[in-house]
Amino acid sequence: MDNLKDVYIDQLQDLCSANRQATDVTRDLSRAAKSEALRAALERGVEGIEDGCKKLQQIIKAHGSDPEAEHCKGMEGLVREARAHALEEDFGGDDARDAMIISQYQRMAHYAIAGYGCVAAYAEQLGLKDDAKTLREMLDAAYSGDRTMSEIAEGKINVRAV
Repeated sequence: MDNLKDVYIDQLQDLCSANRQATDVTRDLSRAAKSEALRAALERGVEGIEDGCKKLQQIIKAHGSDPEAEHCKGMEGLVREARAHALEEDFGGDDARDAMIISQYQRMAHYAIAGYGCVAAYAEQLGLKDDAKTLREMLDAAYSGDRTMSEIAEGKINVRAV
């Protein structure tokens, strides 16, 4: 990598891979959730992740690069953790599982927030205004999903899981 544009493309590809990996596990988390509010939020999360993946693919292709050129090992680890801790673990109660589902989802969301923040800043520095606008919108959507999960957790699930 010779310059910020190379770093930018690499990180877009990493996020694209991260989104592909997060989609399947988020769908599985939604199926395992017992709270209707949590299930609905996770289903919206799947839609948001898929939408983000499409937008990332469009941006990457517009720069003449391959969206599939990178495999995100960071998200691979987060997905493995989500499966182990939220799906494969034995729980004595549904609320405890739902609390863990939220925890694991938010870890993946925070990875996306960090990634979107970086690539949006790179796009702005590179003068790629359309890219930057799209990436900022995606960052805002990731923040919104994270806030929704906190509200669900703090509103009912964590209290019931006690």
